Amino acid sequence: MLPFPVPKLKHDPSSMFFLIAGPCAVEGEDMAMRIAEEVVRITDRLKIPYIFKGSYRKANRTRIDSFTGIGDEKALKILRKVGETFDIPVLTDIHTPPEAEMAAAYVDILQIPAFLVRQTELLLAAGRTGKPVNLKKAQFMSPWSMRFAVDKVRHTGNDQVMLTERGTMFGYSDLVVDFRSFPVMREYGPVVLDITHSLQQPNQTTGVTGGRPALIETIARAGTAVGLDGIFLETHYDPASAKSDAANMLPLDRLESLLKKLIPLHHAAQMG
Repeated sequence: MLPFPVPKLKHDPSSMFFLIAGPCAVEGEDMAMRIAEEVVRITDRLKIPYIFKGSYRKANRTRIDSFTGIGDEKALKILRKVGETFDIPVLTDIHTPPEAEMAAAYVDILQIPAFLVRQTELLLAAGRTGKPVNLKKAQFMSPWSMRFAVDKVRHTGNDQVMLTERGTMFGYSDLVVDFRSFPVMREYGPVVLDITHSLQQPNQTTGVTGGRPALIETIARAGTAVGLDGIFLETHYDPASAKSDAANMLPLDRLESLLKKLIPLHHAAQMG
């Protein structure tokens, strides 16, 4: 559940996991609106609280020729339109302290990327906006060390913090999810499982991150059974054509089936 209010969040987050989902990056208005419309339809029917996710810029790219975005202001305006059109909260990443105030003018939740979650000034800038902040656990950090990242945001007087598990480095080119991290991080705030990024295979010789999307349901079911507050995943109606994280995303037409399988697991975990 979320112990703080999120504007425009539909349905009760105390009885159901909330969903953070959308494309990896905003590639254009039509694609963002199309994905949002379908996920809203699904989550309304299943009564799952929904937060739209989309990055207005991809700052962490392996290769110089990788897609980074369509322009900050253009993408942020699209994110704001998604939120206003469907009356849902919207989340996006920020990368530097000045971006916190800029992005906060367009979206409802600020996300700190995993590689940047130790950057003190960035976390303080995010906290000072007064917006809820989602902290991605770095691939190289222990779950208990995330307490200090949370403390930085709360130092600003902002207690609206959630933590997202997205896998831990396992060698050079793989990630694993340590489900023991959930109860540890839950001591610091609501815990979200990033299903699709946990299945990345980084540092490929091609310079393009790989992934194991066939395991999305496996990781999702395991995390839900352990007990979590929210689920994060990236989805696209044509993952192969996506300009970022194409190897990891869940096809949009498989989302509803996955969520239906997770709901009874979530209820069973709550009873336990």
